[in-house]
Amino acid sequence: MTTAPIAAETVARDYIALWNETDAPRRAELLRAGWREDALYLDPLMQGRGHGAISALVGAVHQRYPGFRFALLGRPDAHDQQLRFSWTLGPADAPELIQGTDFVELVDGQLARVTGFLDKVPVGA
Repeated sequence: MTTAPIAAETVARDYIALWNETDAPRRAELLRAGWREDALYLDPLMQGRGHGAISALVGAVHQRYPGFRFALLGRPDAHDQQLRFSWTLGPADAPELIQGTDFVELVDGQLARVTGFLDKVPVGA
């Protein structure tokens, strides 16, 4: 079975757009467009399965860090249906405070599983 190559940059940018979306109905649209209904997200601080739970995780980040924005760090890398990329999180008008790397598995072109790692987290963040 042959699978089409992943458009790594597009997938990563869409992923970051979801994490930057503060409007819950718009976030739900982004999830429907790019994530499987049973998608799993997990990192050292939180986890959730399904669109509702993942949207709630994103909302919780916005509550904890109001005005912060995610941005890609470097270039995404893809192999088969796996993708990895790094990101930053910080105030829109200041240097980032937090950095991480996420590993994404796609199924039928949609995000199915995300495993996140926190590479830089200041004390108290």
